[in-house]
Amino acid sequence: MPATEIRDVFVTGLRNAHAMENQALSIMKPQLKRIENYPEVAEKLDQHIRETDAQIVRLEDILDGLDEDKSTLKDLALSFTGSMAALGHTVADDEILKNSFANFAFENFEAAAYKSLLTVAEAGGYGAAVTRLQENLAEELAMAEWLNDNVVALTTKFLALRQVGETAKV
Repeated sequence: MPATEIRDVFVTGLRNAHAMENQALSIMKPQLKRIENYPEVAEKLDQHIRETDAQIVRLEDILDGLDEDKSTLKDLALSFTGSMAALGHTVADDEILKNSFANFAFENFEAAAYKSLLTVAEAGGYGAAVTRLQENLAEELAMAEWLNDNVVALTTKFLALRQVGETAKV
């Protein structure tokens, strides 16, 4: 594949990842505001929101290094869909569980996107981007692992709180 095509694929992937991270923020921030009885989840979400902010900066640095801009339209579109997804769970009696399942799926989606971007970066000789992309990938994998490791405890706590009439929200 010609270098220009690899570059095009790489830039498109970076723009998509930037929009994906903005979508992640639009999903996590409303969740964090609604959590009251699950401080361990709130703490982890807050941490991952900060990581996501840093991931966006890393992606912008890579795009800047390529003299490319992010895609504002993609950012807006995916942020909107993320907000709608987060809103959809607020009416569920098991909101905390649904959010956890959706977050687990999304973290794995993000990890796959970064693995793909790393492959393109290596194929195109974009070594300067690799370290930043690996940092983003490691954070996504760590969050997915935390969600996976905590689903049983979260479900157990949900059942115990539900038994006494408590919920995930105010």
